[in-house]
Amino acid sequence: MKMIRTASFATVSAAALLTLAACGNNETKVEKAPADAMPADSAAMAPVTTDPMVGGVAMSPADNIVTNAAKAPNLTTLVAAVQAAGLATTLQGPGPFTVFAPDNAAFEKIPAATRTSLMEPAQKAALTKILTYHVVPGRLTAADIAAEAQKGGGTATLTTVQGEKLMVKDAGGGKWTITDAKGGTSTITQADVGQSNGVVHVIDTVLMPK
Repeated sequence: MKMIRTASFATVSAAALLTLAACGNNETKVEKAPADAMPADSAAMAPVTTDPMVGGVAMSPADNIVTNAAKAPNLTTLVAAVQAAGLATTLQGPGPFTVFAPDNAAFEKIPAATRTSLMEPAQKAALTKILTYHVVPGRLTAADIAAEAQKGGGTATLTTVQGEKLMVKDAGGGKWTITDAKGGTSTITQADVGQSNGVVHVIDTVLMPK
């Protein structure tokens, strides 16, 4: 199993993600914006070589996505879902992967009965479809996504491992939102959590494919 751009904006600045990050090949390949097109402080937006905190626990860039997620108390539901879908081994592999990781509160927005059903063996395919929709091939930092959005007229269109698209755009005020295939939206609450095999962006709502 291979894992796991409609609003118009005049300008999209990589610096807008600084606030977002602080509150915290098909391979989709994003070209880096030229250095002279980026703000002088843009490097601060991709602290992937530091040990950011997720759920109050330090994440090590030397550890893989699953190992780090298992440390975070606010990602326990995601970890359980990854295990139930049999995706843990893949997400421990070399990747690289970009994961939009719903926190526990995001999963709690889904009715309890639906959550319980998705964790059952009979629903493994459905769960896998949802989880792989949160994974994009390659390592896309916040600055990479901002550069892609700038090229896309305000919206970055990302193709997931599951095969459908995610639309990421600057919502203003340092917030970046993701629109899924069903028209639902999620907000990136913490960007650029570096991993040995990619990068994680924590989000507040589970994304749904068609």
